[in-house]
Amino acid sequence: MTPLYLGAGIAFLVTMAMALARAFLGPTVFDRILAVNMFGTKAVLLVALIAFFSGREDLLDIALLYSLLNFIGVVAALRLVERGHFFAATEREENGED
Repeated sequence: MTPLYLGAGIAFLVTMAMALARAFLGPTVFDRILAVNMFGTKAVLLVALIAFFSGREDLLDIALLYSLLNFIGVVAALRLVERGHFFAATEREENGED
């Protein structure tokens, strides 16, 4: 393992630790969601780095799947925070009429 890639792996781990700290200490829910998104992105990079060194290309498929799940999860969490529910409600349901 070359020192450059080892340094990159350590930098990913340090960044992931800082993202976890922001996720737990974030003053707003948006800071926490952003920190979880950054943690997921760095996890994908770390899995790709491990795949490169182990020579297992199937780990890249797992990293790609995890990145898609991370994106969908962040969009769903932001939608929940913005609207208070996941599904689209009609105006009648929002006004309490039925």
